[in-house]
Amino acid sequence: MNTELFIARRLNSRKVNRKRFPGTIMGIAVFGIALGLAVMLVAISIVTGFKLEIRNKVIGFGSHIQILNYDSNVSFETSPIDATPEFLPRIKEIKGINHIHVFGLKAGIVKTPTDIQGLVLKGVGNDYDWSFFDKSMIEGSSFRMHGDTLSNSIVISSFLSRKLKLKAGDSFQMWFIQDTPRFRKFTVSGIYETSLQEFDETFAIVDIRHIQRLSSWDENQVSGLEMMVDDFNELDRITDEVNEIVSTSFFDDGSRLKVLNIVEKYPQIFDWLNLQDINVMVIIILMLIVAGINMISGLLIIILDRTNMIGILKALGYANKNIRRIFLYQSAYLIFKGLFWGNILGIGLCLIQKQFNLVKLDPSSYYLTSVPVHLDLGGILMLNLGTMLAILIFLLLPSMLISRISPAESIRFK
Repeated sequence: MNTELFIARRLNSRKVNRKRFPGTIMGIAVFGIALGLAVMLVAISIVTGFKLEIRNKVIGFGSHIQILNYDSNVSFETSPIDATPEFLPRIKEIKGINHIHVFGLKAGIVKTPTDIQGLVLKGVGNDYDWSFFDKSMIEGSSFRMHGDTLSNSIVISSFLSRKLKLKAGDSFQMWFIQDTPRFRKFTVSGIYETSLQEFDETFAIVDIRHIQRLSSWDENQVSGLEMMVDDFNELDRITDEVNEIVSTSFFDDGSRLKVLNIVEKYPQIFDWLNLQDINVMVIIILMLIVAGINMISGLLIIILDRTNMIGILKALGYANKNIRRIFLYQSAYLIFKGLFWGNILGIGLCLIQKQFNLVKLDPSSYYLTSVPVHLDLGGILMLNLGTMLAILIFLLLPSMLISRISPAESIRFK
């Protein structure tokens, strides 16, 4: 029988603590732990959700990895590459790549009866994955290419829709400034909204054959290849493997290809997202300190209140480490109780926000219409375990007070 655990359970019973002042202190300590854990859970869930939402939106526009012509052109219109390069089968064999499609880019000017707006067309083919834009569609729908029939449909953003006063089903002309100026007439198939203004005011999606014809390319020439991966954490590894294959390919004119992942293409966005982790670390450290101080104060009061009991146990031959273990068991019980209610409160608030989106955001500042949350079971378990271990470490020092209590004096202490 574990005597120390038995005594600790008796000390934590409601019957023993009902009319004692330390019982109130223990309740405050439990509340402090619960509140601290709830704040940490909410903070981590919001920051993680925010990073995932923004990251997925950026990836939705530019995919995880792109293969482009290695030239010094910094505009949207780069030199074309082969849509089916000889190394493509080797890239498809790389573990972690789940989808590859072609794309083309062409800049132009939209002209309506009342407005003019610069726009970049992103041409896609039958192999394009529309899942991102389908989820972001607020009016109309995405289009599909059928056989050799050229589609004049276009998917635009809500920003362009409001600015150019266009809705699904409307048509407009787009002009392309080149050696021989050309124009195309498009019909709005769908309107999407991502709240990423940098992208919403720039890109529209069309049939890639428009890009090929406007650029005088043949049907096997495209701006580049885009790849989607299964796990974002494997992005660097997959990029390196793709680069090893692509970097060995040279064309007859001496040109070559380059591999660019989404982090390298938009470093300012991902650097900004990584800065959010600092905020989370500050919150976690502050909450752990607050919870630790609450428990230290509570344990000191409990030890002082039980000075008489400590003296009796020492007189019966109990060693300091065994008595110290009693109070650490008692503290562990309180920590478990605080963690339980903290999880209930924190996860509950996150689930409510995830279901009902009660807290709204200004999309022009935060790129989102409501506060996002992402609950990860592994992260929650690690946070609970780390919180418990940190607080128990905090309690080792005040538990040393037991060794300084004299049995002779403490038994007389009332």
